[in-house]
Amino acid sequence: MSFFISSAFAEAVPPVMEGPNPLFQVLLLVGFLIIFYTLVMRPQRKRDKAKRDLIVSLQKGDEVVTSGGIAGRITKVTEGFVVVEVSDKMELKFQRASIIASLPKGTIKAI
Repeated sequence: MSFFISSAFAEAVPPVMEGPNPLFQVLLLVGFLIIFYTLVMRPQRKRDKAKRDLIVSLQKGDEVVTSGGIAGRITKVTEGFVVVEVSDKMELKFQRASIIASLPKGTIKAI
């Protein structure tokens, strides 16, 4: 059967390449961290800061929207809660953290 298979002769093996440059690996890792920080962490921190500032600045008379989509005017502010008037003589109590946006004055009447 050996007449169907030709004999293979060993060829010169090229020199084995060493691994990638360690400096390149460190720079690549640093580059990924910078990209991750720029695209993910920084915008999230800005949103968190804006939300925190909104919650701290709530005061009586502000028109707000809750996370459930309820719009109303704040009638009372306490340490952890706000009372929101959603219609005449209808007031609801919400945690401060559930307020997601502050509306310009007069928005509730325009709706």
